[in-house]
Amino acid sequence: MSGASVSSVSSGSSGSSGSSGAAGAGAAPVVRRGVVALGSNLGDRDELLRDAVAALAATPGVTVTAASSPVSSVAVTLAGPDETKPTYLNAVALVETTLEPLALLDALQAIEHDHGRVRDERWGDRTLDLDVVVLGDLELDTERLTLPHPRAAERAFVLEPWLQVDEEARLGTRGRVADLLAALPDRTRPVPGATGLLLPARASSAPAPGSDDASDDASDDASGPDDARAPAPARDPDSAGGAS
Repeated sequence: MSGASVSSVSSGSSGSSGSSGAAGAGAAPVVRRGVVALGSNLGDRDELLRDAVAALAATPGVTVTAASSPVSSVAVTLAGPDETKPTYLNAVALVETTLEPLALLDALQAIEHDHGRVRDERWGDRTLDLDVVVLGDLELDTERLTLPHPRAAERAFVLEPWLQVDEEARLGTRGRVADLLAALPDRTRPVPGATGLLLPARASSAPAPGSDDASDDASDDASGPDDARAPAPARDPDSAGGAS
Protein backbone atom coordinates (compact mmCIF):
# COMPACT_ATOMS: atom_id res chain seq x y z
CA MET A 1 0.00 0.00 0.00
CA SER A 2 1.02 3.57 -0.61
CA GLY A 3 1.61 6.25 2.00
CA ALA A 4 -1.32 8.30 3.32
CA SER A 5 -3.60 9.61 0.64
CA VAL A 6 -7.02 10.89 1.66
CA SER A 7 -9.79 12.31 -0.50
CA SER A 8 -12.29 14.85 0.76
CA VAL A 9 -15.72 13.93 2.03
CA SER A 10 -18.96 14.72 0.22
CA SER A 11 -22.31 12.99 0.54
CA GLY A 12 -21.44 10.74 3.46
CA SER A 13 -20.88 13.54 5.94
CA SER A 14 -21.64 17.07 6.92
CA GLY A 15 -18.81 19.49 6.25
CA SER A 16 -16.70 20.20 3.20
CA SER A 17 -13.48 18.33 3.85
CA GLY A 18 -12.33 15.05 5.31
CA SER A 19 -8.96 16.32 6.54
CA SER A 20 -8.57 17.05 10.21
CA GLY A 21 -8.52 20.68 11.17
CA ALA A 22 -10.09 21.74 7.87
CA ALA A 23 -13.19 23.10 9.54
CA GLY A 24 -11.20 25.81 11.30
CA ALA A 25 -10.99 26.80 14.92
CA GLY A 26 -14.31 26.98 16.71
CA ALA A 27 -16.26 25.34 13.88
CA ALA A 28 -18.57 22.42 14.54
CA PRO A 29 -16.81 19.05 14.11
CA VAL A 30 -17.42 17.11 10.91
CA VAL A 31 -19.88 14.27 11.41
CA ARG A 32 -19.44 11.31 9.08
CA ARG A 33 -21.68 8.32 8.59
CA GLY A 34 -19.80 5.04 8.76
CA VAL A 35 -20.25 1.30 8.61
CA VAL A 36 -18.51 -1.07 11.05
CA ALA A 37 -18.37 -4.82 10.40
CA LEU A 38 -18.32 -7.16 13.40
CA GLY A 39 -17.33 -10.82 13.59
CA SER A 40 -16.66 -13.48 16.21
CA ASN A 41 -15.96 -17.22 16.10
CA LEU A 42 -14.75 -17.88 19.65
CA GLY A 43 -16.54 -17.75 22.99
CA ASP A 44 -20.13 -16.57 23.42
CA ARG A 45 -20.27 -15.02 19.96
CA ASP A 46 -23.70 -13.40 20.22
CA GLU A 47 -22.90 -11.85 23.60
CA LEU A 48 -19.52 -10.62 22.33
CA LEU A 49 -21.14 -8.89 19.37
CA ARG A 50 -23.77 -7.27 21.60
CA ASP A 51 -21.12 -6.12 24.05
CA ALA A 52 -19.09 -4.70 21.16
CA VAL A 53 -22.04 -2.67 19.86
CA ALA A 54 -22.69 -1.35 23.38
CA ALA A 55 -19.00 -0.44 23.77
CA LEU A 56 -19.02 1.30 20.41
CA ALA A 57 -22.13 3.26 21.41
CA ALA A 58 -20.37 4.30 24.63
CA THR A 59 -17.33 5.62 22.76
CA PRO A 60 -17.09 9.44 22.91
CA GLY A 61 -17.73 10.95 19.50
CA VAL A 62 -19.67 7.91 18.22
CA THR A 63 -23.41 7.36 17.88
CA VAL A 64 -24.65 3.95 16.76
CA THR A 65 -27.76 4.53 14.66
CA ALA A 66 -28.53 0.91 13.72
CA ALA A 67 -27.17 -2.61 14.11
CA SER A 68 -28.15 -5.74 12.23
CA SER A 69 -29.09 -9.14 13.55
CA PRO A 70 -26.19 -11.61 13.42
CA VAL A 71 -25.74 -14.00 10.52
CA SER A 72 -23.60 -17.15 10.41
CA SER A 73 -20.68 -17.75 8.04
CA VAL A 74 -17.87 -20.20 7.39
CA ALA A 75 -14.44 -19.07 8.58
CA VAL A 76 -12.24 -17.56 5.87
CA THR A 77 -8.52 -18.36 6.20
CA LEU A 78 -5.52 -17.57 4.03
CA ALA A 79 -6.21 -20.89 2.25
CA GLY A 80 -9.87 -20.01 1.68
CA PRO A 81 -13.12 -21.03 3.44
CA ASP A 82 -12.50 -23.66 6.14
CA GLU A 83 -15.50 -25.52 7.54
CA THR A 84 -13.31 -27.24 10.15
CA LYS A 85 -12.88 -23.89 11.93
CA PRO A 86 -15.45 -22.55 14.40
CA THR A 87 -18.32 -20.82 12.62
CA TYR A 88 -18.52 -17.04 12.66
CA LEU A 89 -21.34 -14.79 13.68
CA ASN A 90 -21.21 -11.55 11.71
CA ALA A 91 -23.09 -8.27 11.89
CA VAL A 92 -22.91 -4.64 10.80
CA ALA A 93 -23.40 -1.42 12.76
CA LEU A 94 -24.15 1.99 11.27
CA VAL A 95 -22.53 4.91 13.06
CA GLU A 96 -22.28 8.67 12.98
CA THR A 97 -18.96 9.91 14.29
CA THR A 98 -16.78 12.96 14.67
CA LEU A 99 -13.68 10.76 15.02
CA GLU A 100 -11.07 10.83 12.30
CA PRO A 101 -10.48 7.46 10.55
CA LEU A 102 -7.44 6.33 12.53
CA ALA A 103 -8.97 7.49 15.81
CA LEU A 104 -12.03 5.36 15.02
CA LEU A 105 -9.75 2.43 14.18
CA ASP A 106 -7.94 2.88 17.50
CA ALA A 107 -11.30 2.83 19.32
CA LEU A 108 -12.32 -0.38 17.55
CA GLN A 109 -9.01 -2.07 18.34
CA ALA A 110 -9.32 -1.05 22.00
CA ILE A 111 -12.77 -2.71 22.11
CA GLU A 112 -11.30 -5.83 20.49
CA HIS A 113 -8.49 -5.91 23.06
CA ASP A 114 -10.92 -5.47 25.95
CA HIS A 115 -12.83 -8.53 24.69
CA GLY A 116 -9.84 -10.84 24.49
CA ARG A 117 -8.71 -10.39 20.90
CA VAL A 118 -5.21 -11.67 20.20
CA ARG A 119 -3.31 -11.35 16.92
CA ASP A 120 -1.15 -14.47 16.86
CA GLU A 121 -2.26 -15.71 13.45
CA ARG A 122 -3.18 -13.79 10.32
CA TRP A 123 -6.86 -14.43 9.56
CA GLY A 124 -6.96 -16.75 12.57
CA ASP A 125 -9.81 -17.48 14.97
CA ARG A 126 -10.85 -14.50 17.05
CA THR A 127 -13.12 -13.53 19.91
CA LEU A 128 -13.94 -10.25 18.21
CA ASP A 129 -13.10 -8.54 14.95
CA LEU A 130 -14.21 -4.97 14.19
CA ASP A 131 -13.51 -3.22 10.91
CA VAL A 132 -14.32 0.12 9.35
CA VAL A 133 -15.98 -0.64 6.01
CA VAL A 134 -16.74 2.92 4.90
CA LEU A 135 -16.54 6.33 6.57
CA GLY A 136 -18.44 8.99 4.70
CA ASP A 137 -16.99 9.27 1.19
CA LEU A 138 -13.42 9.05 2.42
CA GLU A 139 -10.89 7.22 0.29
CA LEU A 140 -7.89 6.35 2.44
CA ASP A 141 -4.78 4.26 1.82
CA THR A 142 -2.34 3.90 4.70
CA GLU A 143 -0.35 1.09 6.28
CA ARG A 144 -3.02 0.72 8.96
CA LEU A 145 -6.29 1.38 7.18
CA THR A 146 -7.76 1.32 3.69
CA LEU A 147 -11.15 2.89 2.94
CA PRO A 148 -13.46 1.70 1.60
CA HIS A 149 -12.58 -1.74 2.93
CA PRO A 150 -10.74 -3.50 0.09
CA ARG A 151 -12.51 -6.86 0.40
CA ALA A 152 -15.99 -5.89 1.58
CA ALA A 153 -17.45 -6.28 -1.92
CA GLU A 154 -16.42 -9.96 -1.84
CA ARG A 155 -17.89 -10.80 1.56
CA ALA A 156 -21.53 -11.86 1.83
CA PHE A 157 -21.14 -11.79 5.62
CA VAL A 158 -20.56 -8.03 5.37
CA LEU A 159 -23.04 -7.20 2.59
CA GLU A 160 -26.01 -9.22 3.86
CA PRO A 161 -26.20 -7.70 7.37
CA TRP A 162 -25.45 -4.28 5.87
CA LEU A 163 -28.55 -4.59 3.70
CA GLN A 164 -30.59 -5.49 6.79
CA VAL A 165 -30.07 -1.97 8.12
CA ASP A 166 -29.73 0.01 4.88
CA GLU A 167 -31.53 -1.29 1.79
CA GLU A 168 -30.07 1.50 -0.35
CA ALA A 169 -26.47 1.09 0.81
CA ARG A 170 -23.62 1.79 -1.57
CA LEU A 171 -19.97 0.73 -1.27
CA GLY A 172 -18.11 3.73 -2.62
CA THR A 173 -17.44 3.53 -6.35
CA ARG A 174 -18.18 -0.22 -6.35
CA GLY A 175 -21.88 0.55 -6.48
CA ARG A 176 -25.02 -0.69 -4.75
CA VAL A 177 -24.51 -3.26 -2.02
CA ALA A 178 -27.57 -5.20 -3.25
CA ASP A 179 -25.98 -5.56 -6.70
CA LEU A 180 -22.63 -6.59 -5.26
CA LEU A 181 -24.31 -9.24 -3.12
CA ALA A 182 -26.33 -10.58 -6.07
CA ALA A 183 -23.06 -11.20 -7.93
CA LEU A 184 -21.57 -13.38 -5.18
CA PRO A 185 -21.83 -17.18 -5.27
CA ASP A 186 -21.93 -17.63 -1.49
CA ARG A 187 -24.47 -16.65 1.15
CA THR A 188 -24.53 -16.56 4.92
CA ARG A 189 -26.67 -18.86 7.04
CA PRO A 190 -29.63 -17.64 9.10
CA VAL A 191 -29.33 -17.70 12.90
CA PRO A 192 -32.58 -19.02 14.44
CA GLY A 193 -34.12 -16.51 16.83
CA ALA A 194 -31.51 -13.83 16.07
CA THR A 195 -32.44 -10.27 16.99
CA GLY A 196 -30.89 -6.86 16.35
CA LEU A 197 -27.76 -6.09 18.35
CA LEU A 198 -28.60 -2.52 19.28
CA LEU A 199 -30.26 -1.74 22.58
CA PRO A 200 -32.08 1.59 22.10
CA ALA A 201 -31.08 2.92 25.51
CA ARG A 202 -27.41 2.42 24.61
CA ALA A 203 -27.55 3.79 21.07
CA SER A 204 -25.59 6.97 21.80
CA SER A 205 -22.58 7.92 23.86
CA ALA A 206 -24.17 11.30 24.66
CA PRO A 207 -26.18 11.59 27.90
CA ALA A 208 -29.89 12.38 27.59
CA PRO A 209 -30.82 16.04 28.18
CA GLY A 210 -31.17 16.69 31.89
CA SER A 211 -29.59 13.34 32.75
CA ASP A 212 -27.90 13.06 36.13
CA ASP A 213 -25.09 11.23 34.32
CA ALA A 214 -24.10 14.28 32.27
CA SER A 215 -21.50 15.61 34.71
CA ASP A 216 -20.23 12.10 35.42
CA ASP A 217 -19.77 11.45 31.71
CA ALA A 218 -17.85 14.68 31.30
CA SER A 219 -15.43 13.77 34.07
CA ASP A 220 -15.09 10.23 32.73
CA ASP A 221 -14.17 11.59 29.30
CA ALA A 222 -11.47 13.71 30.87
CA SER A 223 -9.88 11.15 33.17
CA GLY A 224 -11.39 7.74 32.50
CA PRO A 225 -9.42 4.53 32.14
CA ASP A 226 -9.19 4.99 28.34
CA ASP A 227 -6.81 7.91 28.88
CA ALA A 228 -4.24 5.54 30.35
CA ARG A 229 -4.61 2.85 27.66
CA ALA A 230 -1.49 2.16 25.66
CA PRO A 231 -1.80 2.90 21.92
CA ALA A 232 -3.51 0.11 19.98
CA PRO A 233 -1.18 -2.19 18.04
CA ALA A 234 -0.80 -1.61 14.31
CA ARG A 235 -3.61 -3.27 12.40
CA ASP A 236 -2.95 -6.11 10.02
CA PRO A 237 -4.65 -4.59 6.96
CA ASP A 238 -5.64 -8.09 5.85
CA SER A 239 -7.51 -8.98 9.04
CA ALA A 240 -10.63 -7.20 7.95
CA GLY A 241 -13.71 -8.10 9.60
CA GLY A 242 -14.17 -11.59 10.59
CA ALA A 243 -14.26 -9.63 7.51
CA SER A 244 -10.85 -10.68 6.37
